[in-house]
Amino acid sequence: MFTQDGKRIPATTIQAGPCWITEMEEGPTYKSIQLGFGIMKHLSKAEEGHIKKAGLTQKLRFLRKFRFSDVRSLGDLSLGKQVTVGEVFAAGDAIRVTGTSKGKGFAGVVKRHGFAGGPRTHGQSDRERAPGSVGSGTTPGRVYRGKRMAGRMGNDRVTVRGLSVVAINPETNILTVKGLVPGGRRGLLIIQKET
Repeated sequence: MFTQDGKRIPATTIQAGPCWITEMEEGPTYKSIQLGFGIMKHLSKAEEGHIKKAGLTQKLRFLRKFRFSDVRSLGDLSLGKQVTVGEVFAAGDAIRVTGTSKGKGFAGVVKRHGFAGGPRTHGQSDRERAPGSVGSGTTPGRVYRGKRMAGRMGNDRVTVRGLSVVAINPETNILTVKGLVPGGRRGLLIIQKET
């Protein structure tokens, strides 16, 4: 995108609604609401009953719960109420976005952790991308927990902070964010205001 003064910025467009309130809980020091988003063809009977209890007919795909410490900041909320992006966010708001990063499958130490690998000469033809030593012998006689090794890479919960809202389209509930967000297309994102 280009700003008013002609600067080029990276931008991501996100379908951020509409969401519906499907459950409300209140404790002595907190209040939590569950938001539903997206439409599905089929739901289980339990999910259908849960949504029907809120007085909704939509078959919602995603249900996520959010907890608030300040009850007064929520305003007037009720079960089945539709929440749009224009009610929550405004252009210029600082936000953080949480999502699931793209899965890369099983990866070695060079790709996963940026290891340099071994030498490529002196008979080391089979050690180029090997991890090398993983621990000492008698003491401690084991490999420490958290040792960086080959394994499944990606598909983790990732939160990106320091993003900001560039523009909002209240009719289509599309949020334009300055910066990149985690995950691939059609992935679920949780967008929260920075406090």
